[in-house]
Amino acid sequence: MPSFDIISEVDTVELRNAVDNANRELSTRFDFRNVEASFSLKDETVKLSSESDFQLKQMRDILRGNLTKRGVDVNAMDSQTAEQTGKLWHQNILFKQGVETAVAKKIVKAVKDAKIKAQVSIQGEKVRVTGKKRDDLQAVIALVKENELGQPFQFNNFRD
Repeated sequence: MPSFDIISEVDTVELRNAVDNANRELSTRFDFRNVEASFSLKDETVKLSSESDFQLKQMRDILRGNLTKRGVDVNAMDSQTAEQTGKLWHQNILFKQGVETAVAKKIVKAVKDAKIKAQVSIQGEKVRVTGKKRDDLQAVIALVKENELGQPFQFNNFRD
């Protein structure tokens, strides 16, 4: 029986490259001259530090642009609230890894509501889809792509 997995992962190498490029762009921008502003990456969390809240918004846009250039889906970004400590503002941006159970349940419900002849099972951080025909699996892929579930998905481990 054909099957595939629905996963949600961010390429950490490309994420690191995007953060490095964003830091380089910060050093050349005129509006960030003589300003303490930086991006730092730890695990799948990017920390933005700047002197004002407005500059944090500009830094998020710089990061989004660099992520797009590197092929990382910006829908994986989860911006936390900005907070001020001393004279600096800080904001953490988390990158979602894995399919959360609530989103996985939405995928299962959407497939069942569409009456596609495929079995969908939640397996930890991924969702496995099996069916008798390849066309059914392609219909599930199209269904997941058209639904806005707030997270980018990749489809891998296709078995025929």
